[in-house]
Amino acid sequence: MPHPPQIRIPATYMRGGTSKGVFFRLDDLPERARSPGPARDALLLRVIGSPDPYGKHIDGMGGATSSTSKTVILARSSRPDHDVDYLFGQVSIDKPFVDWSGNCGNLSAAVGPYAIAQGLVDPARVPRDGVATVRIWQANIAKTIVAHVPVADGAVQETGDFELDGVTFPAAEVVLEFIDPAAEEEGSGGAMFPTGNLVDDLEVPGVGTMKATLINAGIPTIFVNAVAIGYNGTELQDAINGDARALARFEAIRAHGALKMRLIDSVEQAVQRQHTPKVAFVASPADYVASSGKPVAAGDVDLLVRALSMGKLHHAMMGTAAVAIGTAAAIPGTLVNLAAGGGERTSVRFGHPSGTLRVGAEARRVNGEWSVTKATMSRSARVLMEGSVRVPGDAF
Repeated sequence: MPHPPQIRIPATYMRGGTSKGVFFRLDDLPERARSPGPARDALLLRVIGSPDPYGKHIDGMGGATSSTSKTVILARSSRPDHDVDYLFGQVSIDKPFVDWSGNCGNLSAAVGPYAIAQGLVDPARVPRDGVATVRIWQANIAKTIVAHVPVADGAVQETGDFELDGVTFPAAEVVLEFIDPAAEEEGSGGAMFPTGNLVDDLEVPGVGTMKATLINAGIPTIFVNAVAIGYNGTELQDAINGDARALARFEAIRAHGALKMRLIDSVEQAVQRQHTPKVAFVASPADYVASSGKPVAAGDVDLLVRALSMGKLHHAMMGTAAVAIGTAAAIPGTLVNLAAGGGERTSVRFGHPSGTLRVGAEARRVNGEWSVTKATMSRSARVLMEGSVRVPGDAF
């Protein structure tokens, strides 16, 4: 029986922040995968190597973690005042599922550099030396991101001395601005706080009732206090990811929080929405040792945050969750703000498993409702490999 040959698809493998993924130009995809649907999902699953019952992604480009099972599709933007349209797909590791429900804040740092290198930005707007401003339309959540990309000798500058905890080597700094980051999720009416409250009582059968801040900013996120679920906020991945009962509790919190945020109609639907919402737990500053062995002193941070992505504790912090942290910290009375000591603030430095991160947010109250005009943070990005990926011709 003859077997179809593999096909080649132009692609670039990039790191953005503490994530990495496979980047495609929309026009380079096979025609039947250029539109949303089963063919596109099947193609991206095969590229990454999912679903993989072994959890290793040996037969694909994925890295068998939520931070490395990612895909990006880019095209020149047809929207006014935007350079590029950016679509993000989070590929499940063990299920035949691509989640399109949210953005990846870390890979957002790689979008501007990729767009410049691929000629998707008007060359007249790219300086010979200096900083190029790239306006990105984030298609998953219908929001604008502005990337400030360093340029040297007419090309994207990738090397530098900017250090990012969770990334081994220094690189050039890319500053990101998330404009009006409150997510306009279906059912929320576009509200930053979908329940109308800064803090809710979240009842989770089998776990208990706990205080929670439910926020749509950057990415829908459920914040709870670490002490309420038996933690102190200094935990690293091994303390949680090897505990099946703990992961089940977090998934229950996520499912019931999603229901309260009106992101799903029943808790059973949570399995089909793995990328969002995120669950994070917060605590006041404390000394701990990061996963790299670097000591983090209580005086170095305003609060501690740990977050889960795709069912596992993240090794650092998702970029979109960092936006949610900065936004919630800027609003007096949220659990994030209270863990940071309360009061008004325009930026916060938090401790995560790999170290620390600073994020800023501009919050204001209009007609009794909180809004955030933008959130800012720095990341870095680098091309790891470029050329073509190969997949069997009958894979999609």
